[in-house]
Amino acid sequence: MGDSTTPLRVVIADDAMLLREGIQKVLEDAGIEVVASVGTADELLGVLDETPVDAAVLDIRMPPGHSDEGVVALERIRAGGSTIGVLLLSMYATPEYALRVMGAGSGTGYLLKERVAQPQTLVRAVETVASGGSVVDPEVVEQLVGRSRVDDPISRLTERERSVLELMAQGYSNGGIAQSLFLGLKTVETHVRSILQKLGLEESRDHHRRVLAVLALLGER
Repeated sequence: MGDSTTPLRVVIADDAMLLREGIQKVLEDAGIEVVASVGTADELLGVLDETPVDAAVLDIRMPPGHSDEGVVALERIRAGGSTIGVLLLSMYATPEYALRVMGAGSGTGYLLKERVAQPQTLVRAVETVASGGSVVDPEVVEQLVGRSRVDDPISRLTERERSVLELMAQGYSNGGIAQSLFLGLKTVETHVRSILQKLGLEESRDHHRRVLAVLALLGER
């Protein structure tokens, strides 16, 4: 994995050449090394067999079926024992895909393709999954949280706690949440404890476990 002197090494897989080029430019402008850019999931897996990388950025829908090839590739990567970061990109906010992606383990992310036009968001997501963290697109999180019914645990949360929960699910640390919401760190820690208690979840410093547990709960609707 890259450190302060060694850039992150990333492979990109998407059948749309222009999008691949756009992603590559954003990452390279941020000092990330793109070691390969391919058009199919099979080509991606071939690269990973031969080239050490820190992360892969790939489309969910690719040839030949344009359905869930990217998610299947992620599952094959994890089944092979690889712990590289994997960031899945999608045209649509599909909570079911997000839950499947997060269920593959730590170092995974689900982001809408429109975020490519937001360089800082894309770069942060790649860096997060490469370091073992997890990322879920804010629009997907909003859909998941918005599904709550009156009798759901989510309905017990205050408006502020819901905002904190959304950032938790996007992979933010407590410090990142504090900065985003202009709150003190101890205030955020209090909110997080309250959220986990109301949802019946054990507190954990493992950010992936927090995100996965929350998403799994929200996905049970």
